[in-house]
Amino acid sequence: MEVKFREFNPFDLWIWLEFENAPSDMEKQYVEELFNSWFYIGKLGGFNAENLQIQERGVDISYLEYDEEYADNAMMAPMHNMGEFEYLGNWARCWFDLGTSDLIALDILINSLRELSKDYVAIKQVIFGGENEDWKVDRKNEYAEFDSY
Repeated sequence: MEVKFREFNPFDLWIWLEFENAPSDMEKQYVEELFNSWFYIGKLGGFNAENLQIQERGVDISYLEYDEEYADNAMMAPMHNMGEFEYLGNWARCWFDLGTSDLIALDILINSLRELSKDYVAIKQVIFGGENEDWKVDRKNEYAEFDSY
């Protein structure tokens, strides 16, 4: 699975997937469940690189004393919004507002997509940002309900 980045705006981000073949209903479900799970973790602030106490400790975490005060003082890092998945032939896309979540979220998503591609649905490439020339984004109607916020 190839990973590409185009113009990147975390508050207005399209994520594009190209499959080897048009995905079946079951394959669409796998993809959407992965993205929904990723988004919910992000919505709850799970991708907060300011509070990675266990990761920073290293391999030996026996008897780790988790610092609650340190965790409480970390800035919030939640994702804000997720659009609906759309499909066209071998392509899928979904819109996100990543909010203040940290970019570790993208590494975790890529790792998950790589495994999904190996075991369940063949993903040719994932592209972060921009738009496809043959599948334009309708910006005038896009997420109008969020314009007033």
